[in-house]
Amino acid sequence: MKRARLISLGFVAVCGLAAIYLVLDKPEPAPAPAPVVIAPPPVPKDQILVATHELNFGSVIQPADVNWQDWPKDSPIQGVIRKVERPNAIEEVKESVVRGSFLAGEPLRAERLFKGASSGFLSAVLAPGYRAVAINIEGSGATTAGNFVLPNDRVDVVHIYRDDDAAKSGAGDAFVSETLVTNVRVLAIGQNANDKGGPPTTGGSTATLELDPYQAETIILAQRVGQLSLILRSMQDSAKQAGGSVSVASQTRDRGVTIVRAGIATQSRGK
Repeated sequence: MKRARLISLGFVAVCGLAAIYLVLDKPEPAPAPAPVVIAPPPVPKDQILVATHELNFGSVIQPADVNWQDWPKDSPIQGVIRKVERPNAIEEVKESVVRGSFLAGEPLRAERLFKGASSGFLSAVLAPGYRAVAINIEGSGATTAGNFVLPNDRVDVVHIYRDDDAAKSGAGDAFVSETLVTNVRVLAIGQNANDKGGPPTTGGSTATLELDPYQAETIILAQRVGQLSLILRSMQDSAKQAGGSVSVASQTRDRGVTIVRAGIATQSRGK
């Protein structure tokens, strides 16, 4: 009995050792393969013409002012100058006049560039259908918002003149103020047509405005009698009126004008 028991225990021990050996000798499972990361396909690119530095209104472009830059080929932006379409664009835009402004790295747009072989500066920056008209101003800034009106600002033009009929009737000196045109662009103050890079404009006896033909006639006629003053408009206010200058000369009489008699302003309604 004792012997059988020893044999049984020995058998159990041998089986245990065999199991331990099989467990320890079992090879470790191979590591799972790392997930394969598939890189997205490269975005098709084209090259477009951009400004190498800030270009202000009226700048004349030279080759150093522009450069080619990679750009997504399927970009929805229209009007940019693409190298695949105009490989010689740098030479083509040379001597073009900037009709607006570009920031450094901003794509150039063909509609904001003008190139005239024999045109002067003002004729190049004028919008189609408009005229450049110069009016007399005071160097002290009394008629130009204290000399804070700069080229490319937008202004209203107010006409102040003496009411001869009221004076003849014995009312004393009577003056009428009338808004002739609103939201018109200033092209130049004196000989200065640059809107950036300096302090408020001083000097110059003329302000050149961008007007349509009817506005031009109105301003030229009004300048013969009385005084014209430029009223500076807010940049945000000007931006709301897309499309540029708005003529109101024929409408102000319907709204009435302000008449100043003996220092007292009264509103007169038109017929």
